[in-house]
Amino acid sequence: MRILIAEDEQDLNYIITQKLTADGYSVDSCYDGKEAIDILSYTDYDAVILDINMPKADGFEVLKSLRDSNKNTPVLFLTARDSVSDRVKGLDSGANDYLIKPFSFDELSARLRAITRVSFGKTTNILSIDDLVMDCSAHTVKRGNSEINLSSKEYALLEYLLHNQGIVLSREKIENHIWNFDYEGGTNVVDVYISYLRKKIDGGHSTKLIHTIRGKGYVIKKGI
Repeated sequence: MRILIAEDEQDLNYIITQKLTADGYSVDSCYDGKEAIDILSYTDYDAVILDINMPKADGFEVLKSLRDSNKNTPVLFLTARDSVSDRVKGLDSGANDYLIKPFSFDELSARLRAITRVSFGKTTNILSIDDLVMDCSAHTVKRGNSEINLSSKEYALLEYLLHNQGIVLSREKIENHIWNFDYEGGTNVVDVYISYLRKKIDGGHSTKLIHTIRGKGYVIKKGI
């Protein structure tokens, strides 16, 4: 999934970016509220981590701009402002969750999973189809009794497909969700990673799960 981090403490921003990237997220980051508003106006994200005290525009202004544009993107406020009134204001302004600094990265990851799970209409961290099971909290993938080792991008791609079971996803939509602004790879990157994933997921199995829809994109569904 693709995440935006808006945090003006550059060291903290960098650490969160590295942590979430290692967890398989595609991450973009910025350091002030105005840039966050600009980015959110033309890019869709699966979640936003938003500091409140930022230059040029604070977190509340960023959130208001996002909600005024009718985007329901999950937002996690990350802030040192820990009073009850601050938390109430944040949640009543349209944030989905509120995490106070200093914080545990394990808790940040768990809260991200929770708010994105709700946005995808899921109730658990388990995604499955046929005998393929992904445990998003343990970060494991199994088909039948066999565990499958995936790279971070392969894992992110499979998670995105599983969140959209039965829905044909275009190459452009996949690329926009799995790769961030810094990506400078080839134009066939989605096809390449689908090929990698298909070998690991469907190789040796009579029931194929990852399908190519000619001229439209890819879909994960139970089929022959």
